[in-house]
Amino acid sequence: MSTDTYAMTKVVGTSKTSIEEAINGALKSASKTIRNMDWFHVTETRGYIENGQVAYYQVCIEIGFKYED
Repeated sequence: MSTDTYAMTKVVGTSKTSIEEAINGALKSASKTIRNMDWFHVTETRGYIENGQVAYYQVCIEIGFKYED
């Protein structure tokens, strides 16, 4: 029987458009250096305000990935 080992890393994505775009941007950037990504978990959502309006969204995520044998 084999067992798998996983690790997690924290990433913050940003977007001027939406929370979803911030998540997708973070995953796309992380996928350039992290292999075997399996899941993500949103740990924090916040935004930056300019002139009383949302300037951009910030989304903190934890990404789980499997170690290679």
